[in-house]
Amino acid sequence: MVWPVLIGTTINAQYYKKVLQDKLRPAIRKKQPGLLESGILFHHDNAPVHTARAVTDVLAGYKWEPVEHPRYSPDLAPCDFHLFPKMKEHLRGQRFETEEDIIQATKVAIKNLDKCSYVTAFKDWLQRKEKCANNGGCYVE
Repeated sequence: MVWPVLIGTTINAQYYKKVLQDKLRPAIRKKQPGLLESGILFHHDNAPVHTARAVTDVLAGYKWEPVEHPRYSPDLAPCDFHLFPKMKEHLRGQRFETEEDIIQATKVAIKNLDKCSYVTAFKDWLQRKEKCANNGGCYVE
């Protein structure tokens, strides 16, 4: 799911909760019928907006199981080590006139990622998570 955030928007727990309820959950229901009932492992980092009571209550209500994320471990964010580099490959050298042009190009870049790419990202994430755990939670690359 791609959800662009308008410039000037404050991302707080209420905003994030609303995105989970009104955007992400319906998108999962549409794209993967039955997945919501079978259980979801949900990964996000430890940003205060993600750990706020309003958000954790929503996740608990949905019975989505949060995946633990060690503190100060940006190397465990799949967006940072997988998605953003892949998007950069697609967007490199392009110039954009408007924000809408950027949003559309970003959506195309994400849609161009093949399913194998996501499987690879998940495997890489598991390896990085294990390496981080074996390293006492310290940063790894």
